[in-house]
Amino acid sequence: MDIYVGVGTWGRSMGPLLPILFTSQYISVHEFDCVFGEWRILTCMWLHAGVFHALANMLGLVFIGSRLEHEFGFLRIGVLYILSGIGGSILSSLFVRTTVSVGASGAIFGLLGGMLSELLTNWTIYANVLAALSTLIIVILINIAIGILPHIDNYAHIGGFLTGFFLGFVILIRPQFKWINQRHVPSGYIAPTTRTKYKSCQYILLIISLIALLVGFTTGLILLTRGVDGNDYCSWCHYLTCIPSPLWSCESHCRLEQLDKQLNMTCLTNQRSGSYTLEDPNDTIEMQKLCLELCS
Repeated sequence: MDIYVGVGTWGRSMGPLLPILFTSQYISVHEFDCVFGEWRILTCMWLHAGVFHALANMLGLVFIGSRLEHEFGFLRIGVLYILSGIGGSILSSLFVRTTVSVGASGAIFGLLGGMLSELLTNWTIYANVLAALSTLIIVILINIAIGILPHIDNYAHIGGFLTGFFLGFVILIRPQFKWINQRHVPSGYIAPTTRTKYKSCQYILLIISLIALLVGFTTGLILLTRGVDGNDYCSWCHYLTCIPSPLWSCESHCRLEQLDKQLNMTCLTNQRSGSYTLEDPNDTIEMQKLCLELCS
C-alpha cells in the first residue's frame, strides 16, 4: 500500500515499525524546499513509511511479481514495475497536493493490471480463462477497496493499475495458440502456416494501449508542470481514496488557490472556505494544518 505521511498522524515514540512524524518532517517537501521536485515522481516508490509498510509491500511483490518474472523475464517486468510506479505517482501528485506519499504499491498494482491485460490478450493459450479472470478481478477489487481506508493513497493504486493494464497489452503479448515458429521446424517437416503469430485483436489492443499510455503520461506531466490541482475539476474524487465512516476519520482534502503568500483554501468535505497569508509560500506543513482546521 502507498501511505500518506501526514503531520501529527503518528507519534515519535512509535519507532521504526510504524509511520512516524519524523518521516513526515525529514522527507517532507517543506524541509528540503522542493515542493515540485520532479525526482519525487520516481523516488517515492522506493521509500516506505515503516518496517511493517515495507514488509507488506515486499510480500505482495514476491507473490505477484515472481510468477510474472518467471514467465516474461526480468527486463519486461522491470519496465512494467517502474513505469507503473511512475504512473501511480503522477496521478497521486495531481490529487494529493499537500501530503507526502510513499510506497511501492502503485508499482505492485501495475503488476496486477499487467496480469489482467496479459490474461485478456493471451486468452487463447489458457485452459480455464474464465476462472482465472474471475479470481484475478476479485483480488483486484478487494485491494482497491482496501484503499478507501484512511492514510492509504488509492490514487497511486489506481494510476499504477491503469498504467500496468495498458502496458501489459504492449509488452506481455504472446503468440496465439497453435502458432508454429517456422525457424524451429525440423528439416524435412512442413509445418502448417494457417495461423498468424498474433491475432488481429492483439494488434488492435496494442495500438490502443500505446496511444492511451502516450496521451496519459503526456497529459499528466503537463498538468503537473502547470501546477494543476485535480481536485478543482473533480469534487468527488477524494472519495476514491477515503470514504468517511464512524469507524475512522479521513485525511482532510482541500482545494488550493495560491498567489505568492496569499492562499485561498476550500475544504472539499464541508465546502468551507478561508483566506490565509503564509510567511513561507512553500510551507506545506502549515497548509496541512490550515486544511485540517478548515475541515474539522
